[in-house]
Amino acid sequence: MDAILAVDLGTTALKCALHDLQGSVLAKDTEEYQLITPDALSVEMDTETYWRAFSTAIAKVMKASGIAPADVKALGLSAQGETLIVVDRSGRPLRRAIVWLDNRAQSEADELGELLGHRHAYETTGQVRFVPTWPAAKVLWLRRHEPQLFEKVSKFLLIEDYFLHRLTGEYVCEGSLVTSTCYWNFRTKEWWPEMLKALGITTAQLPRYTESGVPVGKLLPGVAEELGLSPQTVACTGALDQACGAIGVGNIRPGIFSENTGAALAICATVSQPTLDPNNQMPCHYHGVPNLYMLHTFTSGGIVLRWFRDEFAQMEKGVAQASGLDAYDLMGAEAARAPPGCEGLVMLPHLQGAMAPEANPKARGVFFGFTLRHGRSHFIRAIMEAVGFIVRRNIEVIEGLGVPVNEIRALGGGARSRIWKQIEADITRRPVVTTTNEEAATLGAAILAGKAIGLYSSIEEAARQMVQIKERFEPAPENFAVYEEAYRTYVQLYNQSCPLFG
Repeated sequence: MDAILAVDLGTTALKCALHDLQGSVLAKDTEEYQLITPDALSVEMDTETYWRAFSTAIAKVMKASGIAPADVKALGLSAQGETLIVVDRSGRPLRRAIVWLDNRAQSEADELGELLGHRHAYETTGQVRFVPTWPAAKVLWLRRHEPQLFEKVSKFLLIEDYFLHRLTGEYVCEGSLVTSTCYWNFRTKEWWPEMLKALGITTAQLPRYTESGVPVGKLLPGVAEELGLSPQTVACTGALDQACGAIGVGNIRPGIFSENTGAALAICATVSQPTLDPNNQMPCHYHGVPNLYMLHTFTSGGIVLRWFRDEFAQMEKGVAQASGLDAYDLMGAEAARAPPGCEGLVMLPHLQGAMAPEANPKARGVFFGFTLRHGRSHFIRAIMEAVGFIVRRNIEVIEGLGVPVNEIRALGGGARSRIWKQIEADITRRPVVTTTNEEAATLGAAILAGKAIGLYSSIEEAARQMVQIKERFEPAPENFAVYEEAYRTYVQLYNQSCPLFG
């Protein structure tokens, strides 16, 4: 049986899944790791920790699947963005990886913004402003604070680039991941000379650019032996984790919008060309599908429901532990007891500030309009409706840029909740589609790898074969009026609360 191995290189955990050619998961494993935080601003990781998790996960998946190594035809990668790894001439890391969460390079980010201009950078890279997250700021920090090490750097790599080199000996990168380096021009698909000059690096110190979904090379014999794989297995370019997730639910053409509801809510809208927001709020990335782009950002998501579960749903947690059920499923059943619109109860879910599109770090959470009639079911449903209102707000911003949104593809933990997805469909007045495979990021990487080695003629054909629709939630017209009123209240409540946030 032919199979494709896919690995999602996450921030705090690595996921590995073996997919058959119909997209089903034959076996999967998750390996967690601890971030290293030397101080309040620094977040690092030993690259060998990543590699050990990679090796362990592959071994467990191969053992559990019973698949022969020779049947694993390709290996694809889904990767966290912005994590910087610097290596010497032999490809050995010179220091620990600087993880994307690292904020030590704030002054460098400010300096680059002043030197090159935030708007100019947005038009060149698709990133709305310079922040310490971007590798450009990290590179400048290394130059300033670790000059002796900086002089020894042969290649500046992202985590996908590093793994592909370790697997094949080749230095390559792809567009969806390098978009947010801020030293790659996402229009020309070339390195940005002005930025390289500002950073003091050259194109020779960067990987060769190629598209997602292309073969990089067969596994090096020693690496294949170490991983228990065949040296005939081909490692392929993958994509940014959110791009892989979008591909893994079939968000591969304009008109489709995908949302990944985990602790945060990640949104991706596929567009056919670079699309910039005149209000400088919505980043634009190169897609994992060649010659497409995606409006992609993060906002508040499931962390609010998790907060409510941990603080106020002890009963559901207790029942879940005793019965083997999911506390979120029990909370969803409770939410279903409240009517749409929660009889006037509206929530602002900004417990950690408002993210896209408001971008207001001072915003706070608010429950408004509750009376003696309201109970737990109303409060749970109000949280779910609040996240639906956030999705609608972002869709309105995206459509204001001339980008149509005809359908929503849902992934992440929130996609398991049928009541939540129906609420989302009713609030946005758009169909919401869920898929059978919960490992959307690894499935996206597998789709790209399958196309790369010719198992499918195109990414579109691979997605048709491998993405299986689970359920389609159509908007219920009878709920439109009550949600229109609730949404207007939500927007007005936020606007009028802003002066109180400080």
